[in-house]
Amino acid sequence: MKITITDAASKWFHDDMGVTTGNGVRFYGKTYGKTAVHSGFSIGIMRDDEPHQPIAMTEKDGVNYYVNDRDEWFFTGYDLTVDFDEANDGPKYEYTPNNE
Repeated sequence: MKITITDAASKWFHDDMGVTTGNGVRFYGKTYGKTAVHSGFSIGIMRDDEPHQPIAMTEKDGVNYYVNDRDEWFFTGYDLTVDFDEANDGPKYEYTPNNE
């Protein structure tokens, strides 16, 4: 699994979530909602500076973005691109199939 954070998404995380160099953001699967690849589940985000057994991590503008092993079920078979959605004034997520 690969995580990509666009410049616009990074700006949103810095401006709206207040993250700075050395901080972390964790992506996880949560009950309720819908994504392009899961019905009944949606993606969650939370500030978490201490990754616990990450299965994927990327650094962008000094911030670590990652997925822990306990959320592997949600992301298996996909790479994640996080961008900024102007219409909703928040992040948007694109799931791209990978060969894992």
